[in-house]
Amino acid sequence: DLQPLEQNEQQVLQPWLLTRHSSLCQAHEETEKRDDSQRSTLFVEKPQSGSVSVGGNITFIAKVEAKDLLRKPNVKWFKGKWMDLASKAGKHLQLKESFERHTKIHTFEMHIIQAKENYAGNYRCEVSYKDKFDSCSFDLEVTGKIPLASVNGDGQDDAGELDFSGLLKRREVKQQEEEPEVDVWELLKNANPSEYEKIAFQYGITDLRGMLKRLKRMRREVKKSAAFAKGLDPAYQVDKGGKVRFMVELADPTVELKWYKNGQEIRPSTKYIFEHKGNQRILFINNCTMTDDARYYVTAGDEKCSTELFVRDPPILVTKGLEDTNTYVGERVELSCEVSEDDANVKWFKNGVELTNEPKSRYRIKVEGKKHTLIIEEAAKNDSATYSVMTTGGQSEAKLSVDLRPLKISLALEDQTVRLGQEIHLKCEISENVQGKWYKNGQLVEASDRVKLYHKGRIHRFIIASAAVDDEGEYMFVPDAYNINIPCKVHVVDPPKLHLDGLGENNTVTVVAGSKLRLEIPITGEPTPKVMWSKGDKWITDSGRIRAETYPDSSCLVIDTAEREDSGPFRITLKNEAGEDTALINIKVVDVPDPPQAPNVTEVGEDWCVMTWEPPANDGGSPILGYFIERKKKQSSRWMRLNFELCKETTFEPKKMIEGVAYEVRVFAVNAIGISKPSMPSKSFVPLAVTSPPTLLAVDGVTDTSVTMKWRPPDHIGAAGLDGYVVEYCFEGTDEWIVANPELTDKTRFTINGLPTGSKILVRVKAVNAAGESEPRYHPQPILVKEVVEPPKIRLPRHLKQTYTRRVGETVNLVIPFQGRPRAKVSWQKNGSPIDKNQINIRNTENDTIIFIRKAERSHSGEYDMKVEVENLVDKATIDIQIVDRPGPPEIVTIEDVWGENVNLSWKPPKDDGNAAITGYTIQKADKKSMEWFTVIEHYHRTSATINELVIGNEYYFRIFAENMCGLSEDATMTKESALIAKDGKVYKYPVYDDFDFSERPLFTQPLINTYAVAGYNATLNCSVRGNPKPKITWLKNKVIIMNDPRYRMFSNQGVCTLEIRKPSPYDGGTYSCRAVNELGEAEVDCKLEVKGKSFKSLQMHCLFEQTLHGRRNKYARQKGV
Repeated sequence: DLQPLEQNEQQVLQPWLLTRHSSLCQAHEETEKRDDSQRSTLFVEKPQSGSVSVGGNITFIAKVEAKDLLRKPNVKWFKGKWMDLASKAGKHLQLKESFERHTKIHTFEMHIIQAKENYAGNYRCEVSYKDKFDSCSFDLEVTGKIPLASVNGDGQDDAGELDFSGLLKRREVKQQEEEPEVDVWELLKNANPSEYEKIAFQYGITDLRGMLKRLKRMRREVKKSAAFAKGLDPAYQVDKGGKVRFMVELADPTVELKWYKNGQEIRPSTKYIFEHKGNQRILFINNCTMTDDARYYVTAGDEKCSTELFVRDPPILVTKGLEDTNTYVGERVELSCEVSEDDANVKWFKNGVELTNEPKSRYRIKVEGKKHTLIIEEAAKNDSATYSVMTTGGQSEAKLSVDLRPLKISLALEDQTVRLGQEIHLKCEISENVQGKWYKNGQLVEASDRVKLYHKGRIHRFIIASAAVDDEGEYMFVPDAYNINIPCKVHVVDPPKLHLDGLGENNTVTVVAGSKLRLEIPITGEPTPKVMWSKGDKWITDSGRIRAETYPDSSCLVIDTAEREDSGPFRITLKNEAGEDTALINIKVVDVPDPPQAPNVTEVGEDWCVMTWEPPANDGGSPILGYFIERKKKQSSRWMRLNFELCKETTFEPKKMIEGVAYEVRVFAVNAIGISKPSMPSKSFVPLAVTSPPTLLAVDGVTDTSVTMKWRPPDHIGAAGLDGYVVEYCFEGTDEWIVANPELTDKTRFTINGLPTGSKILVRVKAVNAAGESEPRYHPQPILVKEVVEPPKIRLPRHLKQTYTRRVGETVNLVIPFQGRPRAKVSWQKNGSPIDKNQINIRNTENDTIIFIRKAERSHSGEYDMKVEVENLVDKATIDIQIVDRPGPPEIVTIEDVWGENVNLSWKPPKDDGNAAITGYTIQKADKKSMEWFTVIEHYHRTSATINELVIGNEYYFRIFAENMCGLSEDATMTKESALIAKDGKVYKYPVYDDFDFSERPLFTQPLINTYAVAGYNATLNCSVRGNPKPKITWLKNKVIIMNDPRYRMFSNQGVCTLEIRKPSPYDGGTYSCRAVNELGEAEVDCKLEVKGKSFKSLQMHCLFEQTLHGRRNKYARQKGV
């Protein structure tokens, strides 16, 4: 009894292993029950137990709420205690999962397909998420005959099946009978972990986990030990109350040994005895109990050697075996046996498959001391089998035979006549409580949501809550296992009925005009009802454009080429012997809409317009969805679509048109059927834009009762032109604008009269054209209606600050603006004497004065003095007017000398230079014979000249014209004598000339003039000088020489001297001088420069002055007819 566990003892240990495994399983179940109370509840719907016939399908559903879960939970399905069904998925088992986003529910399904009887048993579904866990157990009951392949096979047909424990128990019996000589330890050592379950299944290992633990320890202890010459065997066994001996042999007997049990050191006692025999160290354990079943190991220094001790109970013997039993279906069956111990662990088997004592199982196991009973409350035919009982020390078996009782029909089925929609209820009662099947017209009827099959005891019922026409037929109930049937007939009657579910609201059917309508109305009724169609009082026949066609299950209304007149209600009537049904069907014929009326253009802009139109009178029977708009130039025939998305409104704004070009627009109406014909074109229109606001609005004058405003025309006028201006004003503190000019004014100046003295007004001006009024231009500040004294100031134009030159006969029209309020007085003098108003016209206004000479004469030349007086204040200005004319001819022209082909002429300047400097002379010659004059020299500046290349032998006369800025003199002075060009042979005597002295001291031919400059704009000072040798030019400011100043640039070209002042400021004003110096002397001229600050008002006044001057000059010229 102290020998280690050998391979040939596995068969003997198997009952003990079964007992040990059973006790471990019970402990595990108790632990699980304790854990279940602490688990978190995750299931919202748990799988429910169910039953299925052999070969049938069944689905188990588990639902988990994902509201508080961040990811999908982990779900596992088990059969029995530990068999994971994920690896068994195949043709008989499918695992599915889904997620409903709206309800946030995870659904997990297990489908069992073509179930077999050995699929029955207990199943478990486990769900876990992080630290949460939930589990649910449920049972599957499989009814019907056991397939022969599962009962009589050799085990190969079981591959992939679900009843793992059943196959295990069958193979346990085979192992006990065959006792194969196979070393399971060696198989497990050499096998892959994935094959452990297969080996356990094949060789009947029940405590697989314990075996794997022992295998793992054995693998760790394979190493050869240096301290132990001989170690402990892997395992030992001993009967309860027996004695066991552990022995190790040391390589070094001096090493200290220690023995341990489950990690606790063992001390010598009466139970534990230690012995030393040479190198052997022995441990005896006396009176072994179940608590000694544990792991032991011994340590020698740093090395350890371990083993396991298995303590077994005495085998349980079967003292009274099972007996064969015969019974009838539905009877109570009890199979009993007796064993040698009270409350011993006994296992029951049916055809080798273990039976469990679960609450929902058909089999109930009852234990009374040593008596064990298997109870079947209502025996079924498939309960016929071989039942066996097994203990650790023996087994017993017996056969149970369940036969059928003779069947009697207590209540037969009755024929029924049922109206459509009423309940069909078939009921029969037989003498035995057996299952059965229902048939209709020879076809098997299965239970469904519509067909309910009930079996309670000996009563069977067949119920259809709502009868249909297809439910009519012959029904029959056939009890299982009996060759008998109970028939009856069911007749379903159906009154006529129209099925209008497919029609629209109010039974309306819409058809497009011109298309064909075929309206099919499903009908029901038994017998087949008679169908009649009508529209109004007219019956519709089965021929013609509108006709009716009738079929067994429907009726058709056919309209070929639908027209708008076909719209209206059509009546359909059904009649049969069971009743009558009628309905109105509205036929609506729709078409494209009529075209809208011609659109109206209500508003026009620069490149846009606003158009409106009325909806078409007839929408074609379908609502108008929108409109398409087109436009074209009036002179063109090409229309252009303006919108590619429907316009929902009856107004539209076309854009991107050319201003000044005439256009037309038209509209298309659109409904669900299509696009209408185009509307008539609108009246032609021309896009015109209002002008931009007037510019430079300023106050021109203020009196005690009036305000005069002036402005410039708009920057942008456009194709519509400018019709005039509207001037409006309002008193400060009010919002009421008053129109000052009821009629448009075309002038850019307007006086607002009748204003109360001392009030303040705001003024605005609008430009008006055919497109309307522009945006107003506002005066920036309120204007005080009160005359203000303004000192006189003459604004002499720049061109009048120099000598004003005009030719005789030209018109002189000078406009000189001035300032001065109120009532400035203007007076003129010429050369210190009053002006003769008969020769010179003077006209004065509030802001300027005009001097006008229709035909200027040389007597009009002189200095004109202008004086403006306002009360005691005076301002003066002088204008130098020079009237010039063509000069007179030169005085005497003489021939000084003649030699060769040359003639030397001299003459004196004319007495009358035409009031302008002589700029040159023109010399002409004429042959004495022809007296035709030819120009020889033009623009000649000296008073003597030599004429060359004359023809020898000819005699010539010469004449000379004087020239000034007005042109040549009217007459010429001719030589009194002729010059004969002698032929060869004459000796020419060259004249002797003295060298001419060109030396001249500097002389300014054009002086500097006083200049006004605007700050920020370049200014120039100009003068001209002559002298020989060329004089040196020096510029001075306030008598200080200007040198190396980048703000000044100096130029000198052909005697013209220029000083450019870059962007002057008011500090650049002062007296500027130009000095010319050569060796003969020097000359100097000066002028004053006044720099005014650059302001809006100054710019405005300058622009106003230029405009006023030009306007008045032209106006005066028109009045005088010039």
